[in-house]
This record gives sequence, C-alpha cells and structure tokens, in this order.
Amino acid sequence: MALDDHPIGTDPNGPMYFNGVYHLFYQHNPAGPLFTNKMHWGHSASYDLINWIPLDLAIAPTESFDINSCWSGSATILPGNKPESTQKNARFRTWLSQRTYLIYDPYLREWVKYTSNPVINLPQGVQPDNFRDPTTAWLAGDEKWRVIVGGEKDKAGIAFLYQSEDFFSWTAIDSPLYEAAGTGTWECPDFFSVWIDSKKGVETSVMNPSVKHVMKMGLLDQGKDYYLIGNYSSEKENYVPENELTLNSLRFDYGKYYASKSFFDPVKCRRISIAWVTESDSEADNIAKGWAGLQVIQDSYSLILIVPKEPLARSKLEATHTVAY
Repeated sequence: MALDDHPIGTDPNGPMYFNGVYHLFYQHNPAGPLFTNKMHWGHSASYDLINWIPLDLAIAPTESFDINSCWSGSATILPGNKPESTQKNARFRTWLSQRTYLIYDPYLREWVKYTSNPVINLPQGVQPDNFRDPTTAWLAGDEKWRVIVGGEKDKAGIAFLYQSEDFFSWTAIDSPLYEAAGTGTWECPDFFSVWIDSKKGVETSVMNPSVKHVMKMGLLDQGKDYYLIGNYSSEKENYVPENELTLNSLRFDYGKYYASKSFFDPVKCRRISIAWVTESDSEADNIAKGWAGLQVIQDSYSLILIVPKEPLARSKLEATHTVAY
C-alpha cells in the first residue's frame, strides 16, 4: 500500500489491533517525500488491512530528547490493573530510539511523552547511532516485562535485553540475549513465538515446549531482514538458535522488503507482519510525484516442519555410482 496522503512512509512502527480496528504507525516526514532529521510518526487505521484511513500525526519531535527525529520503535498493549480487565481499558506504550523513550495514550490519538525519558540509556561502549528500535515488549512467567533493543559493538550485531516490573523502570540484563560477530548494526528487531504443530498465531508471552521463538533483525549494512528460529528461556535469559546467524542465514523475503514489524491479530488468531518496500526512484522522482515509500503486508507466519516418512528415516541409503544426464 502507498501512503500517498502522507508524503513519505518508511519503517512501520507499532502495528496493532485494538477495539475492532487495525492501526499502523510509521516513519513519516510531513514536509515532503524526503528522509530527513525531522521524522514524525504517521498514523493510519483500517478495518480490513486493505483500505486505510489517514489520521492525524501521532508523534512529532518536540522535546530535547527527540528533537532530531522520532525514530523507529514499537507499541505494547498493557492490561489494566484488574485481572478481569479487557483491551478496552488497556494502556499503550510506544518506544522511540536512539535512546529509548516512553510515550503513552489509551486512545491512540494524543500521545503523552513521559517526563522522565529516556527510560533506557545507551549501553557502555556502544555508539549512539548503533543502538536503536526497541521491540514490542512481552510479559514473562515472572510477571516482568522484557524488551529487546538492536545494536552493534565491535562489528557484532546484538540483541540487548531489558526487563521491568512497571514499564517505567528498566534494567539491563548482564549479557545480550543474542549476538553475532561480523553482522554489523541490527535495526528494527522483532521477537515472537510460533507454535510447533499449529498454523495459528500466538502471543510472544506464551512460553512452553509447544512453541519456538523467532528472532528477526534488519542488517543495516545489507538492507535485508534476516531471522533465526530457536528456543528462548526467560529463566536463563538466553536464546539458543537452531543455527547461528551469518550473512547467508534465512531471510524473510528476497525482494525489496525491510524493517518489518509483526503483531498478533486476536480476531483471526494469526501473526501479521508489515514491512517497508524501498523503491528505486530518485529523490527528484519522489518530489515530482509527491510521495515515497510503500508498505507490504504478509499474512501470516507459521512454522513449517518437514519430517521424513518413517521407512526413510530408519534406512541408510548408500550410493554406488552417480549418473549425470
């Protein structure tokens, strides 16, 4: 989809389903179809994920901590204080980076910037430009929230992990959740669960032997989205992928697909991902047409297992010769 009512739309931020409506926030420059240091968060809504209604700008750079742009981040729906509460009295928290800031609004229209921002500061030894784009947070079994922030140190891509009891005070976990040498800066990370034996979607907070966890990262130097499948333990605070990340690892898409962000759709019990499609048009072309940037929707994610039939699994095949045609 082209957000032609908003001059430029790049990274999708904080997609969600709330009260019968799908919401999408995204990087946006209201002054024109150019990527500058005055990026805002645009906001559009839809009832069907196909037809989108442009809404007022969600977040603008107005404070000292975000004056150089409201960069990419995520949104998290927090339950109310009572166990029986529903999404109708949920609270929303939105993350921004390079340092991590907190913004909230129960109606998604008038976002308030937390007075004690930033809530997560730059890790020691990490350059300011190499710490970015917090994920949607998830609630672990110990009733503490977790969130990942992408980064880089000494050319190793890193998933920094933080935890909080109240969503305002965050503590860094001693070791990164995962890191991979030689992969450079990670941006727009995503982290979510998938059922092992079902095509239905699942909330990231679901953790049991029936799920695997997907860690997705955008490699800045490559301009591509890569992903890992593995096992996550909130008790050990570690993530063990089935294969280590390299520049030859699995990619979400082999076309112009980047900065993807997923969310769980409770209506159809599916996980949906929205990504930025980078175009080949020049800046002059974008100015002439008045807009730039496309968003693409992938519906939906599930884990595919290929299991050999029992006789083949038990047998050992020996090749005696090779025939080439």
